[in-house]
Amino acid sequence: MTVTRQQELDGLRAIGRIVANTLQAMAGAMEPGMTTRELDAIGRALLDREGAIPAPETSYGFPGATCISVNEEIAHGIPGARVLAPGDLVNIDVSAHRDGFYADTGASFRLRPGGDAPALDRLCRDGRKAMQIGIAQVGSDRPLAGIGQAIGRFASARGYTLIRNLASHGVGRALHEPPETVATWPSRGDRRRIHRGLVLTVEPFLSLGGRQAVEGGDGWTLRSDPPAPVVQYEHTVVATDRGAVILTLPG
Repeated sequence: MTVTRQQELDGLRAIGRIVANTLQAMAGAMEPGMTTRELDAIGRALLDREGAIPAPETSYGFPGATCISVNEEIAHGIPGARVLAPGDLVNIDVSAHRDGFYADTGASFRLRPGGDAPALDRLCRDGRKAMQIGIAQVGSDRPLAGIGQAIGRFASARGYTLIRNLASHGVGRALHEPPETVATWPSRGDRRRIHRGLVLTVEPFLSLGGRQAVEGGDGWTLRSDPPAPVVQYEHTVVATDRGAVILTLPG
């Protein structure tokens, strides 16, 4: 989507705030002994209250309002009977639409208390930083591949790997729309440029050794290959002459 009117920006900000608030509330509600289905129900209720519709269900028939991925699961985890335990690495991905506008956000969390795991805590901090570095590359007439180049430099300098088949994407009037396959890793040959008003996600998957996402056997859930901890942080942004405006902020 390309934003051309204030009304469009207002609509995107509204759904962006809703998904951000939902993500924040779900993260705050997580506790050991809760199932991922119970956590998903909290997210669904919050979206319903705001008149927002879960995008994975309506766009792709996903069996849940939100995607909740735990430990070896890195994306598209189906909410169900899995019980959360102290120290679990949990990724929550919330996307929804209202009034014809879509927004997408996500984050990874360690469920406390979970003992001492400095490598995982550092991975979470650096995963969020990788997203911020990618967002800083967004602006009018800047190279689209610059997002992945900057994230790649950061990851390499700190000894991380990047999942290279889960990309950022356009969003706004649909959950996934052009530009498709916006690499969050260094890539060659992509000469596309970011135009003013472009709406897209920035969502690197930073890992302690993982390089690819592979399907886990249920038709949805993805895991790391080779097996390794992975975190994902995601915002929906719009490109302007002054850089990126983040649409998925709580408030």
